[in-house]
Amino acid sequence: MLVEPSLTFSTSPETTSPMPIDFEHDLNPAQREAVETTQGPVLVIAGAGSGKTRTVVYRLARLVHMGVPPENILLLTFTRKAAQEMLDRAARLLGGSGQDGHRSRLSLVAGGTFHSFAFSLLRQHAAAVGFSGGVSMLDRADSEDVLGLLRTNLGIAKSDKSFPKRSAVMGLISKSRNKETALSDILDREAFHLAPHAENLTRLADGYTAYKREHGLLDYDDLLFYLEKLLVEHPDLRDYLRMRYSYIMVDEYQDTNLVQARTVQHLAGEGGNIMAVGDDAQSIYAFRGANVENILRFPNRFPGAKVIRLEENYRSTQPILDLTNSVLEHAERKFEKHLFTKRKTGPKPEIFRTYSDMTQARLVVAKVVEQAKKYPLHEIAVLFRAGYMSFPLEVELNKIGIAYQKFGGIKFSEAAHVKDALAYLRVAHNPDDVPGWRRILSYIKGVGPKTAEKIFQAIKTNDDQALSRYTKKNEELAELIYFVKSLNGMDSPKDLLDKVIQFYLPLLKQSFPDDYPRREAGLEQLYQIAADYSGLDIFLAELVLENPEDDRKKAREDTLCLSTVHSAKGLEWSAVCIIDLVDDRFPSRHALVKSEDLEEERRLLYVAATRAREYLGLFVPKTVYQRQNASHVPVMPSLFLRELDQHLYVEHNENRMGGVDVQAPPPVPEPLSRPQESVSPKRLGASGNTGYCRHKIFGRGKIVEDIGNNKYRVNFPGFGLKVIVGDYLTMEES
Repeated sequence: MLVEPSLTFSTSPETTSPMPIDFEHDLNPAQREAVETTQGPVLVIAGAGSGKTRTVVYRLARLVHMGVPPENILLLTFTRKAAQEMLDRAARLLGGSGQDGHRSRLSLVAGGTFHSFAFSLLRQHAAAVGFSGGVSMLDRADSEDVLGLLRTNLGIAKSDKSFPKRSAVMGLISKSRNKETALSDILDREAFHLAPHAENLTRLADGYTAYKREHGLLDYDDLLFYLEKLLVEHPDLRDYLRMRYSYIMVDEYQDTNLVQARTVQHLAGEGGNIMAVGDDAQSIYAFRGANVENILRFPNRFPGAKVIRLEENYRSTQPILDLTNSVLEHAERKFEKHLFTKRKTGPKPEIFRTYSDMTQARLVVAKVVEQAKKYPLHEIAVLFRAGYMSFPLEVELNKIGIAYQKFGGIKFSEAAHVKDALAYLRVAHNPDDVPGWRRILSYIKGVGPKTAEKIFQAIKTNDDQALSRYTKKNEELAELIYFVKSLNGMDSPKDLLDKVIQFYLPLLKQSFPDDYPRREAGLEQLYQIAADYSGLDIFLAELVLENPEDDRKKAREDTLCLSTVHSAKGLEWSAVCIIDLVDDRFPSRHALVKSEDLEEERRLLYVAATRAREYLGLFVPKTVYQRQNASHVPVMPSLFLRELDQHLYVEHNENRMGGVDVQAPPPVPEPLSRPQESVSPKRLGASGNTGYCRHKIFGRGKIVEDIGNNKYRVNFPGFGLKVIVGDYLTMEES
């Protein structure tokens, strides 16, 4: 038997004294229902800003007050901080002061993360899952060291600089594990640029698994799967744990992955006292393995589950909620809910249609300045889908000296690839720029710091003889020197960067094999910024004219927040601006292929918009600059905005003077609804017949190839070739 000594359980708690909580005034009706429903499975759908944590805290306090021994309660969260905060608040709610014992009693609640709970059980029952010597854990650095060892032992990509770094390989293995998806599928969907290494990456992953098994080691991800193994293979322990943890509460259930959901089911059983709290509309972490289906299928996994909706919002004004409700109305699968608030008045959300993504940055700064007259700067945020999208905005903020902090993504001026590209421009502008030369020479094989200094001295003193000695021995160095000389006399930042990017791209791919597509997108943004300048000196100066780091730290309480949407979850501001709301950016182009990815993008917008308390501004550039075409190309407003009713927002259009004009939006056409049954285009036969089709986002296009698996390559005028799932194409007669 694996069970521990028996404990005293209370499965039918009775109130022992009047509850020191005023439910009537402290909780709204839906919250009270969630707190008072203690028996059987319960799913609480907690809309954004609806008091989710408050509800969990009150339920926890009520259970303890009713006489449930704290050690019979299991509280699973995603951070230790969240669990501790809930326990502390529950103790205070019960009047805990340390002297009456409430706080010390609540410390007996098994509260923590899934991983910490798994570790505590596996440590006690290590032998039951094959670890006779106890559980030995690998931290992330240890795991990466093992991968390095295995790569050497297996002779994988010995001299291949394009092979991803150990940290990136570990990330791919972890993602494959958490999503329970083959590594090759992860590469196909999320890291296509690493596809040439698929076979070696799979060998490395298999070797890593075998190494851990051989040496009795576990890593962070293994904890969840070995806990499941323990529960499945030892039903006596599983049944004991069901008795011990007679009340289970799971926070942020929409963020669970598949194995976490199965673990909850093992611990609770079908009819156990399990309460899951979350919001399907805020499930935005699929890239980490979170699966929205867990919360959507909760009533099926736990038959008879009671579903309670928290819909009263305590954060935003009703005009903001009206827009966010509309965003969710078009979701394919969801729990129906309608957020409302007692704060009925407030400005309608504003949509700004700007000429381009560059003019968008200036108008956003103008809006920030306007809102800063009403709110402290730290009460204002600008949100974006991906980190590189804020680059033009960062430049504009630096111009007028607005301090900002960035969360998610790399700060523009600190990104290595941006520094590299600018180094070429710096030495072209000033041949005596020692740091610039050191940076670009560092990429030349065989050139260390000492040699780089000698080369720089030869360049500075025009010692062609010495320089010739170095270049004759090193072809890469010769190419670099020749390239830098070719930049002499050029003063257009745009033209210079065009040449630099072409020269630097092979180095980028070699130096950053893990994520060079993202960095390349950052260089495109740098090029767009450069296109707005006529002289190299002012361009370089304005990119480095920033507040010193110490000053930014001192100004933290009055600093604008720039953040990716993912990093903004759980936060809120008085005023929020969301930028780049166009197709291919928000939603991202990768999300347009699969319906589940597109739906997550919709949830991302919902999360972004519900961060706003008082003001919400949505920015939609009409064009974006493309270096390949050397011009601004038209883009479509985000699908999610095109679905909105016009009465939900006030529309502004940028005028020729750089300001905005208020304009009643034109009638919005009814969005094309997805057909109930899949409508696939005609397949291309041997005769080469092609067909025309229509897509909800890209409009009318011509099918040029059937690539199998119900996917088609379609040419859309103005958008180019796209690979689209057939379910999202409606056939037209040619």
